[in-house]
Amino acid sequence: MFLNNMLTAAQQVLVLYLIVAVGFAADKLNVFKQSTAKLSNDVLFYIITPTVIIQSFMNMDFDVKTVSLLGIAFLCMSATLTIGIFLAVPLFKKSGDNRTVFQYAVTYGNMGYMALPLCQAMLGSEGVFYCSAGVVAFNIFSFTHGIWLMTKSEGKASFDFKKLLFNPGVISVLIGMPLFVFGIELPQVVQSAMGHISNLNTPLAMLFFGTYIANTDLKKVFSLKENYIVAVFKLLVLPAIMLGLYKLAGVSGALLTACIISASVPSANNTVMFSAKYGKDTGVASQVVAFNSALSVLTIPVMVALSKL
Repeated sequence: MFLNNMLTAAQQVLVLYLIVAVGFAADKLNVFKQSTAKLSNDVLFYIITPTVIIQSFMNMDFDVKTVSLLGIAFLCMSATLTIGIFLAVPLFKKSGDNRTVFQYAVTYGNMGYMALPLCQAMLGSEGVFYCSAGVVAFNIFSFTHGIWLMTKSEGKASFDFKKLLFNPGVISVLIGMPLFVFGIELPQVVQSAMGHISNLNTPLAMLFFGTYIANTDLKKVFSLKENYIVAVFKLLVLPAIMLGLYKLAGVSGALLTACIISASVPSANNTVMFSAKYGKDTGVASQVVAFNSALSVLTIPVMVALSKL
């Protein structure tokens, strides 16, 4: 059973990474460059991913149990982030100015580019529904603790409440929630259009990610010891801890799988974006994200299979 579950999860992850490979090749062949992916990123961030989240709310039937499961998903992801924060505190004391970059990479997983597409591929709308609660938790933590972490060494630690409240993840949940609660059905033509837009989420996210990896110095990736530490804690230690806690708390079924996927995904692309915004080393940030993203091909199937035991 374990091997069957692992194989199923591995096939889903492999499909995604085959698309990543296409993005990698497209960049190397000058067909679709990283610069183009960066210019197109806002389409994914502000239009496609919110559409996926809103549609997931529309596809779920409202009842007390479903609402409670959504709340549990939010608490599970909040717990994952909180434990990740404390887990990262004692690490990388000798890493100088890059310490906060590595700590961020241990704490924050790739919810938009990896967790949502994986949940969509493996669990359908139900998985995206649960994962959307994780996206909200991610945004709350990232725009508070994440910004504080990245700016504290310069003595200008602060966070923007506007970005905390008005970002695509939170806004899409605020739009989807009334549709879910009141059972509002949008016109079929609108639903059809949303379906086509949603279908772009996984392939575009993976293509973009492939271009980022294509522009990473692979020699430096494998020589930086901190990359291995991040990978161990982000891909193995943190999800293993959360799996035990989730099971002790009685979380099961699709909710458990969605929470484990969210806890197991590699470091967030925000590691690079925040590093650029707050004057950190973007080269180091790109390397750590690329390194543990590649290793996650092996670790995510194992964690998903363990969640199904």
